[in-house]
This record gives sequence, structure tokens and C-alpha cells, in this order.
Amino acid sequence: MPELVFFSGTMDCGKSTLALQIEHNRSARGLVGMIFTRDDRAGQGKLSSRLGLVTDAVEVEDGVDLYGYIVEHLSQGRRADYVIADEAQFLAPGQIDQLARVVDDLEMDVYAFGITTDFRSKLFPGSQRLVELADRVEVLQVEALCWCGARATHNARTVGGVMVLEGAQVFVGDVTRSADEIGYEVLCRRHHRRRMTAASARAAALSPDVLPVTAD
Repeated sequence: MPELVFFSGTMDCGKSTLALQIEHNRSARGLVGMIFTRDDRAGQGKLSSRLGLVTDAVEVEDGVDLYGYIVEHLSQGRRADYVIADEAQFLAPGQIDQLARVVDDLEMDVYAFGITTDFRSKLFPGSQRLVELADRVEVLQVEALCWCGARATHNARTVGGVMVLEGAQVFVGDVTRSADEIGYEVLCRRHHRRRMTAASARAAALSPDVLPVTAD
């Protein structure tokens, strides 16, 4: 039976790499996929991984009916055996419903990849709808690590290396940006709660210890 599968994880855990691997494995067996993405780091109409792999994709804009897009594609005599949707957290809840309809009505597997929560530890609307509708939710086993070495479970937005909790939910960035830019860092829950990034941890480690003062 076809499935809607949601592959989730933090930034830097290999979601896009897995999406590209699934595309490679199926295309090598003669299957044809339709790839959707939104706001990929490589630019519009691209699905890319940090390993340097990249392929063309359909850029999803606001208001696009994904079910209707695929039906139109098929009605023109073109083929599609499965669907990959990367950066699925940026899709609208209604577009997730459309992907579920692709599974149910067109009997295609849909593989969605995305971050579950934003930099404030709040669910992205698209990810929330995927959790509600998916036949399976797979947490990726390639663990991203916090600066302390623990398993990273949270995404932090940083400005100049300092964690921030204000701003728009969607800001396209990367974990590879320099410390002076707006970027992202993956943290364990403890250090996300404490707002302690790698930069702030280094600053604390370099601070001179204050000697206790005792009375004569």
C-alpha cells in the first residue's frame, strides 16, 4: 500500500541527503519521481545536501495545489511513480492535505522531509500537519550533535553567535554561516533551555575565574 512518510529531525542530520538517496535508488530501478522543495539553501528549484549533492526540483510557492499539479502532470501523458517533498516544514497545512490525497487517490508513495520544530521549539504548521496525517513518522538515526557532544534535539537561531528567540518563524539560513551572520545551530535540550551556543560556551570558558573573597 502507498504511504505518506514523514522523515524528521534537526538541521544537519541528513534529511536532504536521504531524500537524494531515495531518488537515486528508485530512479536506478526505472521509476520516475516528482520532487518538490521550498527555500532550499542552493536556491530556487533545487534539492541539495551539505555533502554537495544537488538535483532539480519543483519550487513550491504559496497557494500551489500540489495534488492538482501532479494530476495536470499526469494528464499531459507524463509519468510519476512517487513524490519527494523536501523542506516540508515550509509547506502550508493545506498542501500537506494535498500530499495525503496524492497517496490515497493516486496511489503514490509520498516521502516528506523536514524539521519538526522551529528555533523557539514550536511546531512548524506543515510539520504538525504531517505528524497528524502521516502513515509513518521516521526520526532520522544520523544524529546531529550539540557542541557539548550530546545528541542535538533542538534548532537554535543565532545572531553573532548569540541565541535569539524573537523574529519570523521562517528565515532561510544554515548551520555553516559565520558567527557574525544570522544562522542556526543545533543544540541539546539542556543547552537550548540555557541559550548556550558554542560561541557563548567558548566565551564562558575563556572568562577568568573570580576568586572568593574571605574576611580576615
